[in-house]
Amino acid sequence: MNIEALRSFCKKLPAVTEDIKWGHDLCFLIAGKMFCVTSLEPPFTISFEVKADEFDELSSSSEIIPPLYMARNKWIQVQAESRFSKKEWEHYIKQSYNLKKAKLTKKLLKEHNLL
Repeated sequence: MNIEALRSFCKKLPAVTEDIKWGHDLCFLIAGKMFCVTSLEPPFTISFEVKADEFDELSSSSEIIPPLYMARNKWIQVQAESRFSKKEWEHYIKQSYNLKKAKLTKKLLKEHNLL
């Protein structure tokens, strides 16, 4: 998955916004909470949250590492766009979106028309 495909997929999810953080990372957010981050400068990487029971297996597999400061939150950083198929990329990104959405308050869900 390249940046254009990632951006297109993320923007189709309800209430998603994007922002540039730290000068070189494109972040996708739901209600101001990050669910996916990609580098704008090479090397191309994508980071996102995974389920707790998937974290150890994924973070110890090839071309995936736990990103600095976010591993404690069960995020992984994929270092090769060929690591997953298109279907797998979409699954993990949507899963990350849903994990973040599940943590939002009812007030935020309502504010962003997510109820």
